[in-house]
Amino acid sequence: MAVREILKMGDARLLAYAKPVAAHQFASLALTDLIADLEDTMQAANGAGLAAPQIGVDLQVVIFGTGQMNPRYPDAPIVPKTVLCNPVITPLNHQMQACLEQDAPLSDGWEGCLSVPGLRGVVPRFLHIHYTGFSPDGQPINKYVTGFHARVVQHECDHLWGKLYPMRVKDFTQFGYTEVLFPELSSTA
Repeated sequence: MAVREILKMGDARLLAYAKPVAAHQFASLALTDLIADLEDTMQAANGAGLAAPQIGVDLQVVIFGTGQMNPRYPDAPIVPKTVLCNPVITPLNHQMQACLEQDAPLSDGWEGCLSVPGLRGVVPRFLHIHYTGFSPDGQPINKYVTGFHARVVQHECDHLWGKLYPMRVKDFTQFGYTEVLFPELSSTA
């Protein structure tokens, strides 16, 4: 449908708790149009995911997924394309992933965000999670995921709850500009 403007860190709308998708909104034209805009915007920005609040829509809707190779995360495994409404995340154990080696693959703890352009940071995330929610037509989604897939889901769902990844960074020596930390990626950050 349309490539929308992505809100940037500092915009108060990114810090709000998004409203759940109501029963009457599932399978609606408005939700279908929102999802199309999210997909178009995510693809245009080479994102691994995008949440409705990032384009100024106050609804608990995220889209995520990577194809054969995402230029922003070249070492990452493929994550199936998913649209998730009203998610609930449950960690399956307390094992966290947050690699602190600068030369580690970007899928091993380093995160970027379309709302925080040009920066990367190491973010601890649960390695194994169970997530539930609903598809755009209101069908239940129930998944167990690990690794990069789990990281992407947690990152995108944080947007629904007013969190940006820098709020989760524990070691600011592992946070900085992509062009400095990963010069080979500076054109795709």
